[in-house]
Amino acid sequence: MRIGVIGVQGDVSEHVDSVAKAIRDSGKTGEAIAVRRRADLGRIDALTIPGGESTTISKLLVKLDLFDEIVRRAMDEAMPIMGTCAGCILLSKDAGTQAEKTKTKLLGLMDMAVDRNAFGRQRESFEADLDIEGLDSPFHCVFIRAPAILRTWGDCKVLARYQERIVLARQKNLIGSAFHPELSGDLRIHRWFLDLV
Repeated sequence: MRIGVIGVQGDVSEHVDSVAKAIRDSGKTGEAIAVRRRADLGRIDALTIPGGESTTISKLLVKLDLFDEIVRRAMDEAMPIMGTCAGCILLSKDAGTQAEKTKTKLLGLMDMAVDRNAFGRQRESFEADLDIEGLDSPFHCVFIRAPAILRTWGDCKVLARYQERIVLARQKNLIGSAFHPELSGDLRIHRWFLDLV
């Protein structure tokens, strides 16, 4: 298996490292690669869209001719995708007036609405141990200038909340996380993502 990590902006190396460790720990054979060109997309079985700045990542995905191919592979081939923080915003169908003002083009793959920077600016970043549906013990979640999922509909299911705000959701082979599982040192969400491949 080959798992791609969008490598245009954000915490790319942390995701590549976490995915590679999760592959090794699960006893699977494979590798994690940074995706920067359209040809890279054709070589992968699943994709991670990391945290960073959602408007910048979106514009670079369009500029590098990756945007439409990501949508096509998700729709036509049910390619698993995990989006964390900025990646979660891009997976959503609605990111509110902030996305409209910045002309952020959304992948629009998950039936959810998000609020960018819902928990405040960089200085309001925090960590919390949360119960996540499907995991047998709390997961240490790192929130950095994090979004929140305001609501879900259709097939999009809520998996975790922080103070009544949705912070993790899944829709078939798609996972949207407001927090950064790659910074927790806990590989359970990455291993869970690998099981979708």
